[in-house]
Amino acid sequence: MTTNDAAVRGATVLITGGARGMGELFARRAIAGGARAIALWDIDEAAATALAADLGRSGVDVRAYRVDVSQQAEIVAALQRVREDMGMPDVLVNNAGIVRAGVFWENDPHRDIEATMLVNTLAAMWLTREVLPAMIADTSRPKRILNIASAAGTLANPNMSVYAASKWAMIGWSDSMRLELARSGHRHVAVTTFCPSYISTGMFAGARGPLLTPIMTPRDATHAAWQGMLRGTPMVLRPWTVKLAMALRGILPTRVWDVVGGRVFHVYSSMDHFTGRTGA
Repeated sequence: MTTNDAAVRGATVLITGGARGMGELFARRAIAGGARAIALWDIDEAAATALAADLGRSGVDVRAYRVDVSQQAEIVAALQRVREDMGMPDVLVNNAGIVRAGVFWENDPHRDIEATMLVNTLAAMWLTREVLPAMIADTSRPKRILNIASAAGTLANPNMSVYAASKWAMIGWSDSMRLELARSGHRHVAVTTFCPSYISTGMFAGARGPLLTPIMTPRDATHAAWQGMLRGTPMVLRPWTVKLAMALRGILPTRVWDVVGGRVFHVYSSMDHFTGRTGA
């Protein structure tokens, strides 16, 4: 362990979308970092329970909670159970997310638009609002909030307008909250926003990485996000081409960027063959 592990060593960690994929890898990193207890939140109760049983063999108190994070009442009730079982979280990983693709006018208002905003944006806001006062009040140890956003929240992209909107909103909220905490003197609470390009978790099956932008593995993505969270890095963008695209988009006129992003980097065609995870 390194000095950066102080944020996790002995901590209670809460991970949403914790039953599989990046959520599972974050949980394993928490165990490796010396966490005291881990709460796995997921709508798939069976998968979360099985993973908790497996991870619990490490000796760490790992518990599964069936939570639909699109419902604020369920968030409040589940957090109360976590508080009673293992105490308030010292580390919060807002990892739960869904993907809906296609041109905007073909998205269903409730199944696609509302569901995406609820799970990808409002759920993280609601949960963080419940957790943050206790984090602020407890200055005895470092506190961490890791928000999993997306490179889709930094650049417009056809066929993912609703998903992009949810991640643009998360980035704006997450980084603004970071500034609010710093300006208010609550520097023991650090907020990290992670903005990766496509990750091979199955959620983006069929998507193609833009020029010079390989599809990231979940292991590489969680490593980058976790290390950034431990250090309290405000924004983690992976791979490096995400930063390059942001810089070019900021410098170039919109119509010129449309040509560069669309015809050179192929950003605008990256979702043309998207299929997504079956049943997602």
